[in-house]
Amino acid sequence: MTRTSGATGIRQLSRFLVLPLVAAMVLTLLVPYTAQAVHDTGAFQLDGNAQTSVQPSPPAPQNAEDWDMVCPTASPPSRPSTDPVHCLGGSTANPQSFDADAFGSATDDVFTGGGSKDDLDIPGNWKWQQAAPSPDKDDLEHGFAAEYNITTGTYAGHKVLYFGGDRFSNEGDANIAFWFFQSAVGEIGNGPNNSCTLASGCPFSGAHTAGNKSLGGSTPGDILIVSAFTIGGSQPTIRVYEWVGAGNATSPCFTNTCTLQPVPIPIPAGQTDNRCDQTGVITGDVACALVNDTLIPSPWLFQDKAKSSPANQIQLSEFYEGGLDLTQIGFAGACFRSFLLNTRSSQSGNATLKDFVLGQFGRCESTVETTPKDGNGNPITGPLSIGTGSVSVKDSATVTITGTTTWSGTLSFFLCGPIATGTCTTGGTQIGSTQTISNTTTQPILSDAATVTSVGRYCWRADFVHITNGVPDGSDSRASECFTVNPVTPTLTTQASGPVQLGNAISDTATITGTANQPGTPVINPTTAGSPAGGMITFTAFGPNNCTTVAFGPTSVTITGDGTYGPVSFTPTAVGTYTFVASYSGNSPNTNPVAATGCPDTTGTETVLVTDTTSVVTAQDWLPNDSATITSAGGSALNGSVVFTLYHSADCTGTALYTEPSQAISGTSPQSKITHNTSVKVSVSDTVSWKAVYTSNDSNVAGSSSNCEKTVLQITN
Repeated sequence: MTRTSGATGIRQLSRFLVLPLVAAMVLTLLVPYTAQAVHDTGAFQLDGNAQTSVQPSPPAPQNAEDWDMVCPTASPPSRPSTDPVHCLGGSTANPQSFDADAFGSATDDVFTGGGSKDDLDIPGNWKWQQAAPSPDKDDLEHGFAAEYNITTGTYAGHKVLYFGGDRFSNEGDANIAFWFFQSAVGEIGNGPNNSCTLASGCPFSGAHTAGNKSLGGSTPGDILIVSAFTIGGSQPTIRVYEWVGAGNATSPCFTNTCTLQPVPIPIPAGQTDNRCDQTGVITGDVACALVNDTLIPSPWLFQDKAKSSPANQIQLSEFYEGGLDLTQIGFAGACFRSFLLNTRSSQSGNATLKDFVLGQFGRCESTVETTPKDGNGNPITGPLSIGTGSVSVKDSATVTITGTTTWSGTLSFFLCGPIATGTCTTGGTQIGSTQTISNTTTQPILSDAATVTSVGRYCWRADFVHITNGVPDGSDSRASECFTVNPVTPTLTTQASGPVQLGNAISDTATITGTANQPGTPVINPTTAGSPAGGMITFTAFGPNNCTTVAFGPTSVTITGDGTYGPVSFTPTAVGTYTFVASYSGNSPNTNPVAATGCPDTTGTETVLVTDTTSVVTAQDWLPNDSATITSAGGSALNGSVVFTLYHSADCTGTALYTEPSQAISGTSPQSKITHNTSVKVSVSDTVSWKAVYTSNDSNVAGSSSNCEKTVLQITN
């Protein structure tokens, strides 16, 4: 058997068509049956052949689809489009599935082991391996199913399921069963391409879902439909069982495990079995089945054991089809996700299982669509700013469930980041508590607010986990769930001191605003707030009168958030204009650096003029000098010497400031002499006095002294 599965690690079923297949084979005693027939809904033909063009005879509805429209047009599985009979595709069924199986080959996937029984749960019991089915009459080639939502006529509003298959040989009856699971069932291999090389067999993924519809409850379980490929003109009957869990079936149980509860299907009046009536007489069948009772052409590539000629002919009793009105039995809202057709040794619940066709499908689909939003609930259309150190964000999710009108589950929001690439496919910080939601929940659903304290790229994820059986889980972590938080660039303003005279200090201060706090711990929804922005403001002064000569610095001041820092100062040694510049280092990741302010300064706030001055200081000096005239009273000639003395007093007493060297006097009377003082100065207001003494060398002419000359000096500089 070839396989598909959407689950990682589960062998994929290589089907010719992988489309959602909805199957809800749930039958209950509690739903009243009306006089309607599943074989004549007008949507699909149950007439023992696979061709749409071969319509059943009136009064059966005409223009109904058949399996050649469910089968895709690609070859394989279709016969070439040039053949008169081939697959048409284009069915209106939703969902629909057409699955091909290996046949007549040791590469077929078959059941193995004593635990592979319909009345045992899947985990730990069911096993499969690759081998040729035996006997040939139990070798399946195809399995298919389709569901129609009927919108017109008597069946308007009904969901009706059709299912079928074909086999390799008609050499005898072959018991079959259709499983419709509410979980995703698949094969788990151990070899290349998920093949199975274990002699003991390989396991299946998934498990049965227990229900209680057949026991009078409201929860549908997995459904088992037991039927047969019959020969000799007889037609198959249908028996339906619900999986209710070990020991829960009512006595007498179908098998010893009491896991399967029978769900009776009424036989329409006037009929003895579930054969699909084509006479127009029987109108009350809720479910029916039949096999082809004559040779029919196959729209798909088909080869049986007899190798009929021409090829692609299906011998009688090699083709099986059936139908079930899900709405009439109360299971229109059930969600089935996997389909398995098997052949079995008997119609017993614990019969040995043989070949199988496994298809993954789901009438119920879950879609989660999310939109990241800001803290006010508005869609994020571009990068956000970290602001003062944090930004509030939310996520919005719309959960859509198709295939059922009643459902419930949980919704959780997660935020990953900062991350450079990728999305939030796993992990992350859960934002808020897990919410229980249902079909009555108002949508979209908004998450709690998340506080982000670091710049970077963040991505949301919303996870929906089903509570309702058969509804698949859903998640949205697309790239559209990502957003970016950018750092802030602060504003740095500076103010230098005013003009000074050379010899005084000049200074500069800087005011920084618009910084962001550092990230908190943890970054998302922190329990410890981030510290104010750090980093350094660096000051440099250029000059005088140029922007190349560094006159001061660089010197740095550490900051702690917004504020005014400095002053920094120095004393210039030359006159001229000095220009301060300042820069900020930034504090990654939240606060960007600020480049140095300009030199030359264009703001008028960063230049300082240093000037110098001159002064005239006077200092008066008085050089005291004196003169004397010596005269003899009688006109006698003079012969002697004169001495001048300068006193620091007003009366020619005390300390002599200056004494002029003795000068000779000779000649007729009178004689005059002057002093020649050049060293003794008077610089302040003071009083000095002079005295001159003449000494005569002639004994007949007497010497004499002058009066004391006083000088009072008033000096003002």
